[in-house]
Amino acid sequence: MIQNLTAFWTHTKGSMRDLAPIVIVIAFFEFVVLQQVPDGLFGILAGVLIVVIGLTLFIYGLELALFPIGDALAVALATKGSLFWLLTFAFALGFGTTIAEPALTAIATEASEIAAQDGAIPNTEDAMRKYMLGLRVTVALSVGTALVLGVLRIILGWSLPVMIISGYILVVGMTAIAPADIVGVAYDSGGVTTSTVTVPLVTALGVGLASSLRGRNPMTDGFGLIAFASLTPMIFVMAYGGIIQWL
Repeated sequence: MIQNLTAFWTHTKGSMRDLAPIVIVIAFFEFVVLQQVPDGLFGILAGVLIVVIGLTLFIYGLELALFPIGDALAVALATKGSLFWLLTFAFALGFGTTIAEPALTAIATEASEIAAQDGAIPNTEDAMRKYMLGLRVTVALSVGTALVLGVLRIILGWSLPVMIISGYILVVGMTAIAPADIVGVAYDSGGVTTSTVTVPLVTALGVGLASSLRGRNPMTDGFGLIAFASLTPMIFVMAYGGIIQWL
């Protein structure tokens, strides 16, 4: 119990340290540049306290559960020697964590509203809901595919730089032919997939898998999955935009 409290306090201090630069910047511009006290100061302070507690609980929870689970499953499946189940797990992990990503839900909702206002889709609740769901599923499928490619890269020893460079060449080529109104959404989709839910599990998967395979170095082979997870959504979403326009 005491050990857990000590660990929790350590994470709390880390959260306060991480948030300190943001607080300092905001306070400087409010009190020094604008020379004003922001409205609802006590509410803001309470909000900062809640953020510290929430961030501490989140990071502590990652270390207690998500990191060990991802690492243990990767090692167990690799030890089992079943490539099918390992790839299935990688795809399901990528799809499941991405479809649950709050940042993706937010950007998909915003994109559907703007697309309706711009006339890209009918301005109806049903059309916006279908567009939003289609975007979320497309990005989730892309991350699932990315993890499958990443796992195969670790197992087969493929070159990470070659795969990443080839992927971005494809992104540049698709940017030239994709509908203009989907390009920005596609680029942003690549960023929102590497967020709070996805990153810890994906990192644990890569490091755990590389650690369990003979001849693989967790530092050089275990990382890189996040790069795939941020690359493939741009490709898939631009393709999705082209299909929507064609239909």
